[in-house]
Order: sequence, then C-alpha cells, then structure tokens
Amino acid sequence: MREASMPTAAAIEAQLRATLAPTELEVLDESAAHAGHSGSNGLGFGTHFRVRIAAPGFAGLSRVARHRLVYDALQKFTDAGLHALAIEIKA
Repeated sequence: MREASMPTAAAIEAQLRATLAPTELEVLDESAAHAGHSGSNGLGFGTHFRVRIAAPGFAGLSRVARHRLVYDALQKFTDAGLHALAIEIKA
C-alpha cells in the first residue's frame, strides 16, 4: 500500500465532522504503539486509531448503533488500510 493513500487522523476527523457533525471529537493515531502486532504496516502510522466522539445523532441509539454509525462513516478508510478502531462515545 502506498503511504499517501493510508488513513490519517486529520482525514478521519474531517470525514467524521462532515458525516456526523460531532459536538466533541478527538482522533488519535495509536499505530506506533502497535508495531509488530497484527495489522501493523511497520511504518508506525495509519493503521490503529482511537476516536472519542459526541454527536447529536447518537441520541436515543444503543451503543452498538452508535458504533455502527462511526464504522459506516469510516468505511473508505477501512478499505484503505485502517486495521483497528477504538471508539469512545462521549455523553
């Protein structure tokens, strides 16, 4: 995979802002902490991310439904090499 096409925290943040209009959002690239693990690309970035998010669209939804909205919004990044996504939904 070309490095230029790999997911970045900035691109993930932009996609989530455009799709879910969050009131709070933090995207962290934790790939370096997973070097040598399954799904690591050996570069230390672009594969393992943590998303902390609050959005009005989550109101009344189950935890699974909220996570599904995030996963669906980021599908193109999964297709481009995002291997692991830790999602923290904030109230």
